[in-house]
Amino acid sequence: MSLDLSNESHKYRLVILILVLSEKGKDMLLIITDRWNELSSFEQIFWGIALVFSLLFLIQFGLSLLGGDVDADADVDIDMSAGEHGSFSLDPSFTLLSVRSIIAFFTFFGWMGVLAISKGYSTNMVVLIAAGSGLAAMITVAYLMYFFSRLAEEGNADLSELIYKNATVYLTIPERRKGKGKVHVTLNSSLREMDAVTEGERLENGKSVKIVEIIEDNILVVEPVEIFDVHTS
Repeated sequence: MSLDLSNESHKYRLVILILVLSEKGKDMLLIITDRWNELSSFEQIFWGIALVFSLLFLIQFGLSLLGGDVDADADVDIDMSAGEHGSFSLDPSFTLLSVRSIIAFFTFFGWMGVLAISKGYSTNMVVLIAAGSGLAAMITVAYLMYFFSRLAEEGNADLSELIYKNATVYLTIPERRKGKGKVHVTLNSSLREMDAVTEGERLENGKSVKIVEIIEDNILVVEPVEIFDVHTS
């Protein structure tokens, strides 16, 4: 009975390789443990936050690539739309707190804290730098999510819903289609700035108008609301 010495040799080599790798893994774990124990409690907090939330960021990024959207908005919405007379407010669809923005906050909070500690800054300065960086990252991520959601909504918006809706002149509209102005109008619960013309007289900034037609290039044809008030009275 002959033995397959070649296969036996491969098995022994595989066993030896596994043992070597396991020993190296143990040595690496001991090094990491020793390094961790050398850190102060203050440093461990920032390292822990940085590592945990970096892992969560990578998981979420991977799920996004696979088509899984893991995000939930918190009930902290800010109004961000311009008022009729130049006042400024945020769009209700702008959400500051979400899973993505919170992960961004703590990821930058942790790593900037680690970096600030390594530079020898005081405890208060480290916390200030970390918190400021985290807040900047959170606002940036929230705005990017808002921006891309607005682009998606604009691509899917049905402009025919604007017919006979009221709008407000934002940029003066020349008379009798001699040029374009701009109006502010609400569509899909968000404020839009759109080009507009009129068949009648010049329409000044702040004038209330009604949309009567949509022509080429999504330009709105508007008329003063007073015209319709006369017709209905």
